[in-house]
Order: sequence, then C-alpha cells, then structure tokens
Amino acid sequence: MTNHRFADFQSLPTCEDEEAFQKEVHAEGYSGFRRILDGLTETIKAATDADIADIELTIATGRRLFPEPVHFSPSWECVWTELEATLAAKKHVLTTIEPANRTGEWQVIMDNPNVVQEVVCYPGLSFQDAAYLYAYFRPQLEKSEYIRLQKIQTVIQDIGG
Repeated sequence: MTNHRFADFQSLPTCEDEEAFQKEVHAEGYSGFRRILDGLTETIKAATDADIADIELTIATGRRLFPEPVHFSPSWECVWTELEATLAAKKHVLTTIEPANRTGEWQVIMDNPNVVQEVVCYPGLSFQDAAYLYAYFRPQLEKSEYIRLQKIQTVIQDIGG
C-alpha cells in the first residue's frame, strides 16, 4: 500500500510547502503523523548502504517540522531519538558486513544470562530483515543483555510428527 503522506513528506521543495504540510499533519492529528512514522520505519527497514545519509536528513527534517511529537501521542515523546538510534545501529551493521557476505540465512538472538528468562531468537531471516531487527532492538538493550546478528552456515532441521 502506498503511503502518500510519507511520499509528500519526502518531497517538500520549499519552506512554504513545509509549512503547509506541517499544518495539514497537525490538523490530521495522530493518523497523519503516524503515516510519517510508518513511512520512516519502512524506509529504515529497506535501507541499503546508499540510503543512510538521505534517511538521516529525512529524520532531521521530521524533527525540525514536528519537534514535539508528544502532541500526537504520549508514546512518541522520544520517537526521533529512537529512529535515529535504530538508523545508527543499521548503519553500523551495513558498514560492518560487506555486501558480498550478506547472502544466505541470518538470525538475531537476544539474551540476558543474568536473569531467568527465555532466549529470544528470530531465525530464518534474510540479511535485510535481520539487520533491521538487530537495529531495532540494539538501542533498547538493558544492562547485561546482549544481541547477536549471525549468519547461518549449516542447518539441520527436522519436523516432528
């Protein structure tokens, strides 16, 4: 589904267009701003090495046009910082893992060995999906937690029954 609100946001050529867009989104309220955030999230998910700088600028524009997203929802008080942290973590993954090494199956594992809780594992992912999950969860890690992004080299899988 095309997100026209986000597409409009990405193509604001003048200050007057930015002001008009800002007023439209404020008039729309929660749903208008949510479409911008959804578009940014999808853009970060799909981001490749060449996209990072443009996304950084887009987030900066969003922060400038909507400096207090808490007006749309209390849960968005820190949304710009969260998006910046997610993008920074994805940038780290993309700069660390060479494009030639990104094929195959990947997984993301999270654990805190100091507490009794289950290990969280997201197996069977493409590099792009795994990189996004790593980037999404990395800024949220608590003390003693760790996150791993790993490429699967060999798999033996059986199904019961």
